[in-house]
Amino acid sequence: MAPRRAAALRDGDVSLRDHLIATATRLVAERGTAGLTVRDIARAADVAVGVLYNHFADKEELLALALHEHVRSTGRRLGRPDTGGSLAADLRAFVEHALEVHAAILPAFAGLVGRPEVFARFDALPDPMADGRGLHAALADYLAAERDRGRVAAGTDVDAVATLVVGACHELVLPRLYRNPGTAVEVPPGYVDALVSTVLNGITPR
Repeated sequence: MAPRRAAALRDGDVSLRDHLIATATRLVAERGTAGLTVRDIARAADVAVGVLYNHFADKEELLALALHEHVRSTGRRLGRPDTGGSLAADLRAFVEHALEVHAAILPAFAGLVGRPEVFARFDALPDPMADGRGLHAALADYLAAERDRGRVAAGTDVDAVATLVVGACHELVLPRLYRNPGTAVEVPPGYVDALVSTVLNGITPR
């Protein structure tokens, strides 16, 4: 147990492990992972540094859990895309939602380049988005249902479409994080419409 008891724990409403994860999650959301140290987390949690190792195998495990909670809480905050309209409107809603999600969560991952052990720990956890399915699977499932209804062509590879859409979100957000860290991601005018139009109409002459 900690040599000194964190103020947040004095009423006994939360376990020390959960308190440490919550503290690390808050720091990740506020400042990302670049340069985040065990000492930073311990200081913010109001515990001694060594306490962290009583509850986690190492810093990588704590960071992975904090990232997982950060993504999960972001998903809860942003909700789900508003579907139930036309195929074009639903795709637009999904693309706008996915871009918002990527812009909110990817900055926290940017500081982990060269830290594959954290990514491995994160990937071993259940997907924190879309009820455990993740954005890719959520879109693929939606498109498969629309294919069954006849609103998507019978031969459509819905996984390929989901890869195209989610990949386009990565393409827009990730380079900006490395070139201009700390700046807000701006979606260029027409970007969403162009992507949705390409998905719906393809590229070959009709």
